[in-house]
Amino acid sequence: MDDMTWGGAGGPGGPFAVPDSVPEADRAAVLAAVARAGEAKDTDGVAFTSSLFWSYVADLKRDFDEMRAGREVSLDAEALKRAVKSARDVREALVLMKQERDKVDKLRKDLAGGVGGGCLDLGAARDEIGRRLACLRRAGGG
Repeated sequence: MDDMTWGGAGGPGGPFAVPDSVPEADRAAVLAAVARAGEAKDTDGVAFTSSLFWSYVADLKRDFDEMRAGREVSLDAEALKRAVKSARDVREALVLMKQERDKVDKLRKDLAGGVGGGCLDLGAARDEIGRRLACLRRAGGG
């Protein structure tokens, strides 16, 4: 992820990494996905990381397909390097996507005002367990 590119207007508001494994022809598609993600008001981080993740997955699939085809002839060291780099990019994008989704979930919980309060009603749970045990006893004859 050495290659830094600006997302431009509508982007996430700063630079982001376009991995070297993304072919030059696909960079425009990645930039367009970033612009679309920046326009999404409430899930821009999730949409951005999701589009980046799927871009990396496509790169990884392409690299592994090339390696499988190369097994019949000879395994190119450069293809192996690209595949390892793509796998690393996918892992990093997955972590980033999970972090963004966690942020969105936390924001939703904060906006909901603590619905449920996060407390367990142990008395109600005890009553429910007792009710279910009574049903099982009646059904089992014991």
